Amino acid sequence: MKGLFCLFLLLMDSCTRDAYEKGEGAYSLMRGDFAEANVNSNCEVTSITTDDGETLPLTILQTAKWISRPDTIYRCMLYYNKVKAADEKPAAEVISLGKVPCLYITPLAMSEKTYKDDPVKFESLWRSKSGKYLNLHLQLKTGYTEDSTAVQKLNAVSDTLITYPNGQRTLSVLLYHDQANVPEYYSTQAYVSIPTTGLGVDSMRLYINTYSGPVIKTLPIQ
Repeated sequence: MKGLFCLFLLLMDSCTRDAYEKGEGAYSLMRGDFAEANVNSNCEVTSITTDDGETLPLTILQTAKWISRPDTIYRCMLYYNKVKAADEKPAAEVISLGKVPCLYITPLAMSEKTYKDDPVKFESLWRSKSGKYLNLHLQLKTGYTEDSTAVQKLNAVSDTLITYPNGQRTLSVLLYHDQANVPEYYSTQAYVSIPTTGLGVDSMRLYINTYSGPVIKTLPIQ
């Protein structure tokens, strides 16, 4: 299924401190942004473009195990200090770089034979300022198991296109979630992005099944 991701690709390594340093310490100016990581022919991140639309070169080129395709763009969560480079222009001094999976919308008829909407905990949904993504923050129940086939899966599945008398169009999207026999002992955070470029609609209505019941959110994407 296109756009379907396993849980081990979803979980973001958190960057935490008990207290921030005062003054101009390494973490005193730290920022956290969703961004696009621009990768060169050597699979190195050379610059990032934040959801605010700002492109910043990196002070030190970055690599990661999840960066496997050269000359491409990856979706990421970036913790960094915004500093001045040698030419006095803004640059990003990376503290932490983590992959954010993208859920590319799949028509329901092309998805797996059995649609699954095992519950999740919904935290937030927002549109990037660039308008290119809807970002989704969830908490997923998980736990240790010796079953190597027990891997949670997420996807975004479209089921209906709603057209209004004024010509406005809304795409109805379901969050596919397969718990896949993973134990539900504790919650862990997961971030995913849904690309919206080229959908040809004015808004998206996202249906999410949660432990507290269905959550339906509608956001403009134009």
